[in-house]
Parts: sequence; C-alpha cells; structure tokens
Amino acid sequence: MARIGVLGATGQVGSLARKLLAERNFPADEIRLFASARSAGRKLSVGDAEYTVEDADTADYAGLDFVLTSIGATASKQVLPRVAAAGAIAIDNSSAYRMDPEVPLVVADVNDHALGSIPKNIVANPNCTTMAAMAVMNALNKEAGLTRMVVSTYQAVSGTGPTGVAALEEQVTKLGPTSGALTFDGEAVDFPDFGPYLGPIAFNVLPIAGNLVDDETNEEKKFRDESQKILELPDLSVSCTCVRVPVYTGHSMTINAEFERDLSPERATEILRATTAVEVVEMPTPLMAAGHDPTYVGRIRRDPGARNGIALFLSNDNLRKGAALNAVQIAERLASR
Repeated sequence: MARIGVLGATGQVGSLARKLLAERNFPADEIRLFASARSAGRKLSVGDAEYTVEDADTADYAGLDFVLTSIGATASKQVLPRVAAAGAIAIDNSSAYRMDPEVPLVVADVNDHALGSIPKNIVANPNCTTMAAMAVMNALNKEAGLTRMVVSTYQAVSGTGPTGVAALEEQVTKLGPTSGALTFDGEAVDFPDFGPYLGPIAFNVLPIAGNLVDDETNEEKKFRDESQKILELPDLSVSCTCVRVPVYTGHSMTINAEFERDLSPERATEILRATTAVEVVEMPTPLMAAGHDPTYVGRIRRDPGARNGIALFLSNDNLRKGAALNAVQIAERLASR
C-alpha cells in the first residue's frame, strides 16, 4: 500500500485526480490533500472519505510515497524540491521540469521504462497536447521509423484553465454591443471581454494557442521538444501550429507523418487497433473523447505529399489522460514496483 498526496487538490486537474484515485481503487493506506493557504482547512472528498486540505507552503511532506502536483510551473519550482527532499516522488503536471535531463518525461504505456531512473524524485507529465499524440506516434514509429511530423492542433478552452471556460461561456451567452467584430444575420456583434485570449473564442478559432515566443507559441515548442524526448528521437523534425477552438473539453489534431520505411494505411490501422490506450474509430471528435481514457484516432490515409507519408486525425480528453489520469497511472506503476 502507498501513501499519496494531491497538491493543487482544489483545481481542475487536482479535483479530477481525486476522482480517479477513487474510481481506480488506488492502493493507498494514506491520502493527504494540499492547496494554497486560502483553501487550507477545507474539507474535500476522495471517494466516500473526507480529508482536510493542508497549506502547501507550510506542510511537511515526510512520510508520503507519491505526490500528484498540479500547481503551475512557478509554484512547482518552489515547492517540489521540498516534496522530493522529504522522500516523496513528485509527479508533476506543470512544465517546470519536463525538459530537465534528470527528470523522466513519461506517458504511461508509451515509455514506462523511463521510470527506472528518477534521480531528483520528480517525474514530469507532458503537455496535454503532446500527450494526446504519443501512444499513436510511438506505435507507428516502432513499425516504420518516424522522421517528421506536421501537426495542427484544435485545443479546447479547458486547456487554458477556468478563465478559458468562463470566457467561452460568457461570450456564448452574453454578446456585447455591436461594433463590427462578427456578423450574424447581417448584424455586427462584439464581445465584452476576450478573457485570456487575443480575440473572441465563441463562434471562432484562434491560430495562437499559448503565448508567443519568437515566431511560435510556447505550446508549439512544447509539442516539438516533448515529442523528441518521449519518443527518444532527438532529431525528429516537427512543425506544429496550435489553434484554440470553441470546445470545452477535448484536444484534437491532424498529423501528417513521414517515415523511414513504407507504411500503408491498412498496416497503420492494424497496429493502432492493437495499441494500448488507443481506439480506432471512423470519426474521432472531442465530444467522443470527453470523459474517456483512450486517444481516439481515425481518418488514417496516405499523405501523397510526403515520403512514406500517413495522415490521421485524433482526439483525447485533455484533462483526463492529458493530465490527471496519466499522473495517477504513473503512481500506479511506481507503487507496483
């Protein structure tokens, strides 16, 4: 039996992690919950049991085996060294340690072998967008040798957090005064507030997801860097355009992939049907993926513009497998050892 903590227990991902620990009957004989000082003292449940939230900044993490953390990169850099020094393995959902060469970046069922060495007592979860693609591309890479990916993502607002969800809800239900931003039935309408985005997200798509860094966004850079590390392909060529769409939950993407060896759509489909955590369907959608564990993949076909090219479309729940579920699965694998 393991002793486990949830750091950031009141947030989107932390709340789902609590739910999954109960749903999956995680073998825990002790559970502790941590959050910011303003949430300390609250009562939160894990299954039928209730626990008192502790202040993450002042808590003593000694005695825990694992801590699932979802508190953002800046806070992770401050708190996780204390968690690790207390002897617990931190399984971190932030971007703080993903590219640290001494921190394994793990997708359960893809590169579990990376858990064999955890020198800093920290394991990183990849970005939710990267996560959606890894089981699919890892399986195809093993068959034909992946050399290049051209990716366009369609990312849900929940990936931005509660402010993104609130912005979409407000814009859908409370259109502001007309000023020419959008047109419905010949009349221009505008939105009172863009929220965390550079433009209206309702009835719209935004070709910038994340924050601009030089000529790309940090989301695009994460996808490239993390894919190279997880797949152990440091020279993998990746071109990515991340797009925010008016969907609450579920990230989707198109991938045009190039391989060293020929790979027919029929063979790719056969491989993916046999791949853990992947489900082949005729038409993947974020609605299909929301609330479910697998990556749904379809539209598998030849890419005539690439050498040994395959094109496909996939959807995955960005909060579930994209964050909380993967962290719990990592803890399960470590506990079983």
